[in-house]
Amino acid sequence: MTTPAPLPYGTPDTPRVSVRGEARLEADPEIARLGITVTARGTDRTTTLHDLTQRNSRALDLVKSYGDAVEKIETGYLSITPQLTEKGRSERINAYNGSIHLTATINDFTQLGELTARLADLPLTRISGPWWALRPDSPAHTEVRRKAVHEAVRRARAYADALGTELGALLELADDGAEHAGRPTAPGMMRRGRPGAGPAAPAPELDLEPQRQTVHAQVSARFTMAPPQL
Repeated sequence: MTTPAPLPYGTPDTPRVSVRGEARLEADPEIARLGITVTARGTDRTTTLHDLTQRNSRALDLVKSYGDAVEKIETGYLSITPQLTEKGRSERINAYNGSIHLTATINDFTQLGELTARLADLPLTRISGPWWALRPDSPAHTEVRRKAVHEAVRRARAYADALGTELGALLELADDGAEHAGRPTAPGMMRRGRPGAGPAAPAPELDLEPQRQTVHAQVSARFTMAPPQL
């Protein structure tokens, strides 16, 4: 004889309670990301590409010189775009604009300010960020989910206590999705220098204070209860 499947709803003999548990916590960021865009402009495609390649190599060498402080560096895109003269009887190429975008992930914040200032001091280089973040496997995510589950159990027990009964078994626990809230807005972009502008003074070290990150988790849970005496 087969055991009947449990009903998807509560009964007088086995009432059910459904609750939601939420939790938030703040944690120090673990990494910071910098956006680095190097650019070049010229009247000849080959020369523009050559200048762009040199500036890209210079930026990469600078970032890599910080060793283990830089977790990784990635190239996002490269573009060489012809700039046309205004429309007329005969369009022609007036110049070429080139750009390469890099993203550097830094885990040593004591060197972040110096690196950012030195990158911003490179010719025709634009810096955006830093964007502070936690790693996907950060213990903060585990902790906030644990707190959300505890909150769901606490709320379910409170409902059972209000009815003069107690919880029975857990029927379902669903992760409603965890989110990394409060992502800070990046500071304004910085651009320094132009080709042929002459030697520049040493770049000052920027004082960058890490922004704490808010982590949020939410779960839904269903429990059985002992029948209350109403």
